Amino acid sequence: MDSKDDGKIINNEQISFDELRKKQSVRATFKLPQEVIDLLGVIAGQLGIKQKSLLDQLIEDTSLLARLAQETEQNETDQSARRQKTFVISRSSLRSINDVARRENISRDTLVEISIKRLLPIIETELEKHITRKKILKEMHSYLKLTENLLEKTEKLLGRDDVLYDMLEKQLSLAEKNIMAVSAIIEKGMPMEDW
Repeated sequence: MDSKDDGKIINNEQISFDELRKKQSVRATFKLPQEVIDLLGVIAGQLGIKQKSLLDQLIEDTSLLARLAQETEQNETDQSARRQKTFVISRSSLRSINDVARRENISRDTLVEISIKRLLPIIETELEKHITRKKILKEMHSYLKLTENLLEKTEKLLGRDDVLYDMLEKQLSLAEKNIMAVSAIIEKGMPMEDW
């Protein structure tokens, strides 16, 4: 509830210093398979969000982390071909990882790895969409060529001053703009093909 103090409104729901510290970013290094590191980067890029935000979302639910840890045997994850990767995450996320890892007797690296692997269904779905978008873009180019031919034919038969010519010219312009937009979306999704 707000109260007035000399004409100023004071909010009684103030944020505490501890709450702000939980949101503070820290650096944490984990040894992860390259494919897991790439998975996080590709999905963050595809969604247009920072890796920090995505990683924080994946590990902020302590009860889910504990359940994932219980369902995973320490030796289930591939220990070969790992490399160190430093991530920026919130202090509360790092505390969650440390607490669950200690409590469930699982390495922090394994806990972060299984958390990131939860993104696998997303990349599979997004990759399918990406492939479909590429097919549709080809059809859009065919449509564009047909519209260009129709515009030329209309110009010859009716002239540039005809209302139909004007309509087709606007349609062509819109098709070109849409092709550019779809091409940009596809370009953004290209890293998924390498993953």
